[in-house]
Amino acid sequence: MPKQKVIVRSVRLDSDLNGRVARAAREHGFSNPSAFIREALRRAISSQETAAEAAEQRIAASIDRAMSEIRKVRRVQQAAFAFADAQIKMLLTCVAEPPREVHDQAIARGKLRYDRFLKSVGMGMVGDSAAAIRDLLNRAQEE
Repeated sequence: MPKQKVIVRSVRLDSDLNGRVARAAREHGFSNPSAFIREALRRAISSQETAAEAAEQRIAASIDRAMSEIRKVRRVQQAAFAFADAQIKMLLTCVAEPPREVHDQAIARGKLRYDRFLKSVGMGMVGDSAAAIRDLLNRAQEE
């Protein structure tokens, strides 16, 4: 195996720190303070890489959990839409058209009932859902 090129770096240490490095090198069985400093640098760099990998894994796990929750919400929305669709189809199939002479009156009464329905739903909702219902109510009043 070819020997790697050695690059020399100089580090200035005050006398107190230099003494502590020399003492730690002896206590930990290193041949000299330079060997101790090299090992300390390797560990520090390795520790940083490990910490970055761990943070990356935590972030990836958080994203996976969020995606799982989003998929659950989507399934619930699809089920709610399918249920509402089935109810509307049944209602439209089973309810007869009003006679021509009361058709306009029936439409007006239906709009009033619909407005009351939206208000009732809006009162039961909070947050962004309430804002969406308010938008629907405002659009219904503009028509």
